[in-house]
Amino acid sequence: MKRIINTSNAPAAIGPYSQAVEVSQTLYISGQIPLNPETGKIVEGGIGEQTQQVMKNIGAILEAAGYTFPHVVKSTCLLSDMVNFKAMNDVYGKYYPKNAPARAAFAVKDLPMGVLVEIETIAVK
Repeated sequence: MKRIINTSNAPAAIGPYSQAVEVSQTLYISGQIPLNPETGKIVEGGIGEQTQQVMKNIGAILEAAGYTFPHVVKSTCLLSDMVNFKAMNDVYGKYYPKNAPARAAFAVKDLPMGVLVEIETIAVK
């Protein structure tokens, strides 16, 4: 049985999808972009500020579902340009100081709303 996760502490879905879905103690978090949930706007600044907001959004969804960052087993990081990889990685790494999850990171042609980064996450209890 699946459980749909929604929290006002992360941006509402901007399409026909859920913030996250839990099935059999596995949480699938939809790709998060750097929207501030309070304003509904993209955070100002560069890749560092955008990655920080994405990770805050992921953290809010994890918390709403009863998970934490150590439960994360896989992330997929989508970047608007690989030139942003190091700066994204510097922020991302602060959330996983030990036993980091598996991860893929690659550049794509475009991201929603013209953002610089989107990250999707899978967590397991």
